[in-house]
Amino acid sequence: MIRRTLAAAGTGLLVAAAGVAVAELLATAVRPQAAPLVAVGGAVVDGAPTPVKEGAVRTFGTYDKPLLLGGITLALALLAALTGIAARRRPVLGLLGPAVLGVAGVGAALTRPDASPADALPALAGAAVAAALLRWLPLPGRPAAPNTPDAAADPVGVGREASGGGAAGSAGVGGPGEGGPDGDGHGAGGSGSSGSTGGPTRRTVVRNATLVAAGTVFAGAGAAVLRRLTVADAARSREAVRLPAPASPARPLPAGVAPGFRTPTEEFYRVDTALTVPRIDVDSWRLRLHGLVARPVEVSFADLLDRGLIERDITLSCVSNEVGGPYVGTARWLGAPLAPLLRAAGIRAGADQLVARSDEGMTIGTPIETLLDGRDAMLAVGMNGAPLPFAHGFPVRMLTPGLYGYAGACKWVTELEVTTFDAFDAYWVRRGWAREAPVRTASRIDRPAPFARIPAGPVTVAGVAWAQHRGIAAVEVSVDGGPWRAAELLPTASTDTWVQWRYAWPAPAGPHSLRVRATDGTGATQPEQRRTPFPDGATGHHTITLTVR
Repeated sequence: MIRRTLAAAGTGLLVAAAGVAVAELLATAVRPQAAPLVAVGGAVVDGAPTPVKEGAVRTFGTYDKPLLLGGITLALALLAALTGIAARRRPVLGLLGPAVLGVAGVGAALTRPDASPADALPALAGAAVAAALLRWLPLPGRPAAPNTPDAAADPVGVGREASGGGAAGSAGVGGPGEGGPDGDGHGAGGSGSSGSTGGPTRRTVVRNATLVAAGTVFAGAGAAVLRRLTVADAARSREAVRLPAPASPARPLPAGVAPGFRTPTEEFYRVDTALTVPRIDVDSWRLRLHGLVARPVEVSFADLLDRGLIERDITLSCVSNEVGGPYVGTARWLGAPLAPLLRAAGIRAGADQLVARSDEGMTIGTPIETLLDGRDAMLAVGMNGAPLPFAHGFPVRMLTPGLYGYAGACKWVTELEVTTFDAFDAYWVRRGWAREAPVRTASRIDRPAPFARIPAGPVTVAGVAWAQHRGIAAVEVSVDGGPWRAAELLPTASTDTWVQWRYAWPAPAGPHSLRVRATDGTGATQPEQRRTPFPDGATGHHTITLTVR
């Protein structure tokens, strides 16, 4: 009994794998965002409460997406196994699993941003394939359907009797839907009536399962090949990009800047909702600027490069960053200034929001007055001397110094709509985050590390502080709750970048705590009270404990 149950569960897993493989193949060929696993994962991300999302980012960091997809896969496997077990006992119940998966996949695909009716096809095809295979594939312990090859070739049961199970079958040994004494279906009978048909032979089960497995591998391999070709085409498109020299180059970093001022591209944080990184061909990319404008605009990538690029060192930070967290970095960005493009389009009276839309459906709303106040807001095409990496928005992303990414740094941007805050709430605003999101003044201790054990004597405490577009005026350190002492500020590139700081501490033996706070260029000092990132950025002093030996 246990062996037959496990075999039925395995059959359920096999047909589910076949359905997923077919759905992935179809989605890869048509629209990758419509793949059921990705679509369901996106729907889970969209529907998850804000505390859950924040907890996932805080706990798992950049591993949150693989873990989500892995969890969805495990849930699918469990449902598939239960479907196989149910189908062995009552075939009609076996249709529930594919039906549930099909409805979930279709619903998720059609609720994704920019979805079209065709996006339902991969999930429908996968569910149909799984249901058909579950009806066709013989299950251990389930009588063969009258139109299966075994039943048609041996209508009177001669083959079964010859195999040693005929007597048992005619006597009804094993009961309805059960296998015979050897447990593999050789002696399966119905209720003992002359009209019943025997169960599948082991050879039939193995043969058909092998065929399904081979088809699954073929479909999966086809999807993998298509994905690889798409990735290769996009990579060639990116490699062919030749960024022009900036019309307004960045100033050289001042003498005295410490190593690590710029974050290497491969170490730059990534926080977004895209479960698969869009791979956009630069030749087909277009940006449409429309809405409350006098003259709608559409530009190609080549048009953008011809607009006179600016190059700037800018620090980006994520609103999900906890006090002392890692989601902040500085890079040298190259892009087309956004303000001239907006002015050329002619913004109509009353418009106060620019909504950026990405290729994968994200919407980000930015105050128009912020984009026109003289800061270096741009449509970035380069990062640290190279075209943007795919994970950071290739071919074009929006960048707004002084705002958290969710309010001014749309990746994979393909559309800009001039509108109003009253008319439209962007993705994160609909989930309770603040409409306007200036970066809060923050500071962090990077050295020594938390819980470090260091020798007594002179110690250099060091870190970074940031308040983009306002700049940092002072950083102070407190030891063991004592008075605040001024730290040394190292030279920096501009008010749009972080400031490196250091503090000489004559560390005595024993356990200690260190705290840091910063004062921005307006004279406002970083508040002590801790607040979580939701709804407009974390606050509080970064504190570490360590032991001096």
